[in-house]
Amino acid sequence: MKHFENINISKERGEHLYIQLYKAIKDLIIEGKLDKDEKLPPIRKLAEILNVNNVTVVNAYHILQEEGLVYKKMGSGTYISPDFLTYASEEKENSRITSFSLMEQGQIQINSDMINFASAAPKAELFPVEDFKKAINEVLDRDKGNAFDYQEIQGYLPLREKLIAYVRRYDIVADINILQVISGAQQGIDIIAKALLNYGDSVIVESPSYTGAMASFKSRGAKIIDVNMLSDGVDIEDLERKIRIFQPKFLYLMPNFQNPTGISYSRSKKEKIMELCRQYSIYVVEDDYLSDLNFYSKDNTTLKSLDRDNEYVIYIKSFSKILMPGLRLGFLIAPTIFYDNLIFAKHSSDISTSGLLQRTLELYFKGDAWDNHIQHIEEEYKSSFDVMVRCIEQYMPKEVHCIQPSGGVNFWFRLPDSISTKELYEDAINENIALAPGSLFFLNEKDDCHFRLSIASLNHQEIEEGTIKIGKIVKNLLNGGNNKLNKERYRPIL
Repeated sequence: MKHFENINISKERGEHLYIQLYKAIKDLIIEGKLDKDEKLPPIRKLAEILNVNNVTVVNAYHILQEEGLVYKKMGSGTYISPDFLTYASEEKENSRITSFSLMEQGQIQINSDMINFASAAPKAELFPVEDFKKAINEVLDRDKGNAFDYQEIQGYLPLREKLIAYVRRYDIVADINILQVISGAQQGIDIIAKALLNYGDSVIVESPSYTGAMASFKSRGAKIIDVNMLSDGVDIEDLERKIRIFQPKFLYLMPNFQNPTGISYSRSKKEKIMELCRQYSIYVVEDDYLSDLNFYSKDNTTLKSLDRDNEYVIYIKSFSKILMPGLRLGFLIAPTIFYDNLIFAKHSSDISTSGLLQRTLELYFKGDAWDNHIQHIEEEYKSSFDVMVRCIEQYMPKEVHCIQPSGGVNFWFRLPDSISTKELYEDAINENIALAPGSLFFLNEKDDCHFRLSIASLNHQEIEEGTIKIGKIVKNLLNGGNNKLNKERYRPIL
């Protein structure tokens, strides 16, 4: 009963009490604080504890039951589902989301000689370990025990000042009071979902899109609507039609070097999206995935830079892909109207981001180390990017279509209809090559003709060797072959 006594809901949050209660109980279930088949408090009892109307508890329990998180026994009460979040209708989805989340963070189990095209995390050789070690030691000498204290929820003030200066490089003008330090982009997405979404709200995403974001939105009971990607960004006509029909709470977009396709939106399309936001009074969550790695694009303008009055764009930026993913550091900039809700959601997630790492990053920004690192990583990735482009032209069969990005680390492919991505994936595994099947990035998981190759964690030799092997596998499959040898020799965790 103690978990329920600690639930905090309030009319002042601008969200229905039954939605707040539903979310709070769902969080308890997800966090493992309630046991399977554990009985929830009787409706009247919980209403008394929380000082709310019985109907509030009834409605919250009803939503939980609709999602399969609880079940009712006639004349007995409401109980936690024995399957928690892996109840039958979502078992496959959650398994896939968890697996892909691990893959995105480079956590798949691979042989030492496996060529890992699946991970979008940078290779460890690019990490500025020595410079960061010096900065950590200097922070410890300077701040002593204060380095391990909680920071204010918004983040370490000197770091926020540095980040405000940093975003000016992207023509983003922001006030320090609307910048929130976060523990990586995924946490930013999570707290936005927690702060803004109510059960039944709609969210529009690109198709394909980042699975971790879709999982966060689904976890809040949102309905996800996807819009097809064209060569210069989302299909604007389809987007506007679905905005009118579904009246989404917000859009979730990656306008520069989108994940997984690598597509960058045209400037006119970015401006049109901002017009739609103003016309329909909707918000857009901009995940600035990799605008730093702009090799051949004439324009990597962010939507946030077009949102001059800070009215419509919630901007998320992480340092995972350009610094070190294990730091789990990033930030978001949001319209003032969301400030209180985001602060509350951040506090309920982890109280505050690591003070030691925030202080270290702030010091790292002070000297030349950051600029030197960015220059180095841009040179390294551009070199690898050029190798990949050459290898695709030289070794990939002409029947395989590739979207040519102008930067970033991801390449998106479409196989001819006669070949299944599943077949390609399985045969690639037998050749010690890991790739990301396209089905991971689509809502319905039915896609069987796309796949993504990321060069983030590979050297030039691995890129060339891997592309040659994938090209040969595709040719073999086009000829009706399917290498069945050693199928069970090894599998990554997927």
